Order: sequence, then structure tokens, then C-alpha cells
Amino acid sequence: MALLWLAAGALAQTEAPPDQDSGKKIFESQCALCHGQTGTGGRGPSLHRPKLDKAPDDDALRKAISDGIAPEMPGAWQLNPREVASVALYVRSLGKVPPEVLPGDPSRGAQVYDAKGCAGCHMNAGKGEGFGPELTSIGARRSGAHLRQTLIKPAATLPDGFLYVAAVTTAGQTVRGIRVNEDAFTIQLKDALGRFHSFRKAELKELRRLRGESPMPSFENSLTAAELDDLVAYLASLKGKS
Repeated sequence: MALLWLAAGALAQTEAPPDQDSGKKIFESQCALCHGQTGTGGRGPSLHRPKLDKAPDDDALRKAISDGIAPEMPGAWQLNPREVASVALYVRSLGKVPPEVLPGDPSRGAQVYDAKGCAGCHMNAGKGEGFGPELTSIGARRSGAHLRQTLIKPAATLPDGFLYVAAVTTAGQTVRGIRVNEDAFTIQLKDALGRFHSFRKAELKELRRLRGESPMPSFENSLTAAELDDLVAYLASLKGKS
């Protein structure tokens, strides 16, 4: 009888409905590192949207939390189904939060973007060059604070797996670029002009891994405070297709 009572109690606990407050606590302890303490984004995308690209419905959202989204987001294998559902319930509530209010004017920020030649490294709505990250939906993936930090100190917000490399050939030519692929014998780089280079490591004179470095310049001293506000507001407005 005692065993039956314990089993019934465990079943009742498993079938208990998800709880948004519990989901919030789990989110803050296990998800905020990438998505921000309040879900505004950081290394991971902002969740302050009514529709999430990778989780269009509740079932897909729970699956994304439980199984992860390769290659960036690990699965929450340590959570039981009710905890997963609670986190999903909390994440859905974030889509009802008013959008982030930022100082600055997006239209003036677009002018700053053009004046500083940002399209020389970034694609935006099919225009520009692809050396740097795609910006078409950057405002849906990064908070205003993250965007500002990247503009001021680019190396402080490098994504996982990013590596800037300098390869020196036997002829003394130095090729700098972003690592695209690497194995034990070869390395492939993409340079600032969008050209791809493939090298056999054994044939290089030197291979320098510029860890903690970014090819993107800091705009801390080249923009006024108002221009920085405007550029952040413009980037935050880039949400991609609606």
C-alpha cells in the first residue's frame, strides 16, 4: 500500500501543470548566460518576440529546450518534462514584453552605418560584403547593450568558435583571415575581400592564432555619443523578415 501511495504521489507530481515562476528561476540560472538575464539576447538571440524562428509553436519550443539547437544551443538534458514546460511557458511570456526602448534614431543610424562603410564587411538585406557577420536580423538576435559593447570593444563579444588567423607562407606572404575550417593537416581562411584561402599546415612558415582579436575596429573614439546611440538603434531595428 505504501508503495502504491508513493507511486501515485510521484505520478501526480509528474502531471502537475508547468509553472511560469519556476520556469523563470530555471531560465535565470541556466539560460541567461546566452540569452540575457531578462531574455533580451546576448550570445544567443533575443526572446522578446511573439514568434521565434526555431520554435514556432509550443511543442517545437519544448523540443528546442530539451534537445537543443545544433551547433550553438546545447540541450537541457538535466531538466524533467515539467521543468522544460515551465521554461517554455516563461519564454513565451517574454514575447509579450514591450520591445526594448533605446536612445537614438534608427534613420540617422542608417546614415552613420553608410558613412562608416559598414557594408564593406557586413551583409544587410542582400547588400554589402560577407567578411563579417550577417546583420539582416541582428536586432532580433542581440540586445542593445550587446550591440553597443561590440561597437566599442569588438573583441569582448567574439562568438564561440571564432578565430582570427595569420598564415605566413614560405615566400613570406602573410594572409590574415577568419578561420572557416580546420583539421589536423589543413586550414581554410576567409580574408577581408571575401576570398577563400586553403593551406597545408606543413607548408606554412608560420601559423599565428590571434586569439581574442577581431578584424573589426573599435568605434569608441570615432563616433560621438549621439552617433553611437543612433547606430545602435539602427542595428537593433534590423529584425529580418517579419
